[in-house]
Amino acid sequence: MRFPAVAGQFYPSGKNDLAREISRCFTGLSGIERPVLGAVVPHAGYRYSGRTAAHVYDVLPEADTFIILGPNHTGYGSPVSVSRENWSTPMGEVSSDTELIDALPKKIIYIDETAHRYEHSIEVQLPFLQYRFSGFGIVPVCMGMQDEETAIEVGEEIAEAISRIGKKVVIIASSDFTHYQPDNIARENDAYFLDSIMKMDVPAFYRKLYERSATVCGYGPVSAMLAATKKLGATKAKLLDYSTSGDATGDLSGVVGYAGIIVE
Repeated sequence: MRFPAVAGQFYPSGKNDLAREISRCFTGLSGIERPVLGAVVPHAGYRYSGRTAAHVYDVLPEADTFIILGPNHTGYGSPVSVSRENWSTPMGEVSSDTELIDALPKKIIYIDETAHRYEHSIEVQLPFLQYRFSGFGIVPVCMGMQDEETAIEVGEEIAEAISRIGKKVVIIASSDFTHYQPDNIARENDAYFLDSIMKMDVPAFYRKLYERSATVCGYGPVSAMLAATKKLGATKAKLLDYSTSGDATGDLSGVVGYAGIIVE
């Protein structure tokens, strides 16, 4: 069992308090599902990025399995690690989809629980999924290596496994965007990066990241998601919401950027 590592820090540790906090994030949203194949969501504390994340979770369709790709902030574990354990949150237990995990070609994605033990980027997504759905499985993939070649290979492995199994799957990439820059600079830089994501152009995304020495933490998961969904027939991406931590705190001197994106 993979137990919560950041409950009480990034989100409330009590079930009722957590449900209230997530409900607040969804206030005023439509609840109209869309044929989403992939998504990008932030992974900061819910106070800061929960509203942007909710814009995506609000429109996700039901699925058999949600593949969640997150960056490795801790440095533990294999370069690209998938977890087979069940995961618990204050809202209950979620099962890993071992059938889909076993269908992965395992050319670059290795089974390794160590990378997941203290990593928050995947964990913080689970309560949102539990709030919206029940009876789903997950495939948690933690990426320590995020270069372009690795990201594309991860995406291709995922697409191959999905095609082999034939389940309804949504691929979620967990990433925050520019870190600790003044609000106006963060917004300008992120608009520059997001333009390539909207065009589903992975090489251009990497070129722009290098040009501006970007601090986008989950660029590998985003790129892997784009590579996989394109293989699965996705043709367009849409930005549903963008915000910075300054919107929550009022401090615009050094912010983190958050984007909520869907791919169809």
